[in-house]
This record gives sequence, C-alpha cells and structure tokens, in this order.
Amino acid sequence: MRFVKLPFSLLLSMMLSYQAFSEPMPRRNDLETDNVPKIDYRLRTLANGLRVVSVEDHSSPTVAIQVWYHVGSKDDPEGRSGFAHLFEHMMFKSTKNMKDEMMDRLTEDVGGFNNAFTADDVTVYFEVVPSNYLETLLWAEADRLASLNVNDESFRSEREVVKEEFMQSYVAPPYGKLNLLIEQRSFMVHPYRRPGIGNIEELNAATLEDVRRFHATYYRPDNATLVVVGDFDPKQLDAWVDKYFGRIPKPAAPLPRVTAREPERSGERRYIEHAPNVPLPAIAVTYLVPPQRSDDAFALRVAEAVLAEGESSRLYQRLVYERQLAQFINANADLREDHGLFVLRVILASGKDPAEAERALLAEIEKMRSAPVANAELEKAKNQLLADLLRERETNNGKALAIGEATVLLGDPNRVNTDIARLQAVSAADVQRVMQRYFTDKNRVIIHYLAESTNAQTEGKR
Repeated sequence: MRFVKLPFSLLLSMMLSYQAFSEPMPRRNDLETDNVPKIDYRLRTLANGLRVVSVEDHSSPTVAIQVWYHVGSKDDPEGRSGFAHLFEHMMFKSTKNMKDEMMDRLTEDVGGFNNAFTADDVTVYFEVVPSNYLETLLWAEADRLASLNVNDESFRSEREVVKEEFMQSYVAPPYGKLNLLIEQRSFMVHPYRRPGIGNIEELNAATLEDVRRFHATYYRPDNATLVVVGDFDPKQLDAWVDKYFGRIPKPAAPLPRVTAREPERSGERRYIEHAPNVPLPAIAVTYLVPPQRSDDAFALRVAEAVLAEGESSRLYQRLVYERQLAQFINANADLREDHGLFVLRVILASGKDPAEAERALLAEIEKMRSAPVANAELEKAKNQLLADLLRERETNNGKALAIGEATVLLGDPNRVNTDIARLQAVSAADVQRVMQRYFTDKNRVIIHYLAESTNAQTEGKR
C-alpha cells in the first residue's frame, strides 16, 4: 500500500494507525502537557549535504528509520503530473544490490514493516524493525538512493499500478472526482493545482527519460533528511551513516525549487460540477490560508476542530443533527509549505437542496467570525489536538514523523518541542481573528458537485 497526495494531518493519522509492528502505546487518562518531556534529538549534516536527525530511546527494542526527500507533487514537471508519486513506487524496485521488493523482505520477514507516502511538498519512506536490523536498513536506504535501477520494465509496470490507483481512488468512488476538483479550482497559479496522483493522459505521455531526469534532479543527499529514532548506540549509528550515506556524492547542479506564488483571492468563485456516480449532492468550500510555518497555523487547526471534529462539533450539530441537511461533514486545515487551503466538505441528506445547505454552512462560519468561541468549546478543541500530538509521541515511528515534519517542512527540528506550547497558547481571540482574516466572501471558492442527470438543469448557471 502506498499513500498518495492527502492532507498531511490525514497522512499522520494513517501512519499512526499502521501498527503491523509497533511499540507499546501506554494509555493516558489526562493531558499532562506541562510535564511532557522534550525529545532530545541530535542533528548533524554530512559533507554531502545529508541531514541526520536521531533520537536515542531504549524503551523498546525497535528502531524507526525514515528518509524525507524534499520533493513532492508540486515539483512534478509541467505536463507530467504524478511524477513524484510514480517515483515513490519505483523506489521499491530493484537497485544495483537489491532485487525488486527486497525492502519488504528486509522488514516484514523480521517482524517489521515499511511503507511510503507522497505529499504536496515531500516524499517519505519509512521502516520500523527490531533494532538489531538497523544497519541493514541503513544500507538498504542508502543503496536505493545511490543506485536505483531506473529501467523500462520497472517504469512501465509501476506506471500501470499508478493508473489503476487513479481509477480506484478518483474515478470509481462517488466523490473521488470532487477531491481532484478542490485542488484544480482552488489554485490558479501554484502547481498545487495539479493532482498528486497525476492523470491517465499525462502518465501515458511520460517517458523513461523523463523519470530518469526527475530522479537525477531530486534524489540526492543534499535534498534528503534521515531520521532515526529508537534503540541504538549513537557512535555506532554515526559510523554506519558515514559508511553507507557519506560516500554518496553531492551533485554539482543546483536544486530547483518552485517559485510560483498563489495570488491573494480578490473575489468569490463558484463552480457547478457533475459526475455520473454521485448518489447525493455535495458542497465544497475552500479558503486560501497561509503556509504551515505561519503563526496562524494552530489557530486554524483549532478552528477546524471546533467546526467539525466529532459529533459534538458545530457543523455536525447544526447541519446533521438539528436541521438534518447533511449526512457527512468534514473540515480540514490543509496547511502546506506554501499557501494552504481550509477545506469544508458537505454531503447532503437525501432530498435536500444544495443552496439551503450552503446557506446553513456559511451561516455557521459567520457565527465564528462574529463572536469568540466559548471557553469550554475552545478547551475541548485544543484537548482533541493535544491528544493527537501526544499520541504521536508514543511510538518511535510517530516521533520520527514529528521530527521529520519539523525539520523539513517547518525548518526547525526543535519545533517538535515547542509546538505543544504554541497550541496551548491559542485563545478564543486568536480563533476569531483568523476567522475574520481568512474566512471572507472574497477569499472563498464554492463547488456544487451534482449528479450528471442534473446537468441540463444547471448548465446555464456556470
């Protein structure tokens, strides 16, 4: 199973629930966040540019290894969407020293697991194994960085796999196409507008030379961060890292970076979209929000929890329980390295009018703009988010993910120790401020997603 372009918060929850082999997770009866111990990490940078972040933890005889490449779907070549994800698949094929799928044998056959995901800004490969296999996995990760076989056979087979994933994830499901439309309609300039999974036409147009060029451009030590958390000896770890990764040369060519910047929205945009397999109408509303490093990030996450986290949330109570306009509600502060989106999704109840549901949804947004949230509501939302952060720290893999995110996406590994305080400091005034700043009429995109059978009735409204 490979994960593709999903909100980073969802990727996190999927990784934390992926417990084919994991450390024991102690139960917590409360959120004693003032006494949460800091993660004592070490950061070193090799001569070839590879960053290494490690945390020694002997609480279980396991070790988590992650390699974060600072390349995601936003870096796909123009006209070749899906490349970062396609290449993620190819990294599990043969190398100079390993056969196809050997990473599975090196992990699963010793009671561990491995996987990977592609996001907008990064591609991440991870393994959890008994700690006496650490050297083997370091060798394997270095080998597929330095000597992957980018050949025609692997390229063609994995391209077919990705095309099948596209069909299963975005064509077959009733609301799969809506997830693509949210990206495409919400961004006008930034490459975030292109689907990370790619599309059939552009995948078919891809060539082996395209893939080799992508590999040579982005898969290099100075574009990678190695994270190791668990049961190891620091001196031995350093020696192994130097032995296997240190000999990989740093290319002379500069690393290309996306320079496009999404312009601020100047007016509401509306779209009516249709698909053949839509059992109930759906509505999506997006607001353009600042990057993940912004000081407003945690207030936006608290707003997400207040609006739609659980059945006691505002939107569930008003639209599902009280007015019975909807049967599904979701809100997501999808924060990224560049501009992000705050996305609201509503699937209507049978026989309900999309226009009425939209008015009810926007009315709840306006309530949060007009008045501060109650203290009890604020504390509940913060506790939900704090519980997620603390739960993340209970496994080596979760700690590694938090450290990798802080190092690569937030630019400071110590954010893994300071972000709890940032979340705790969010006030009702902060939530109201970000609602007033970003949740405006001119900053929203509204999509009505309807069955194809209604197309004739709505064509003139585009």
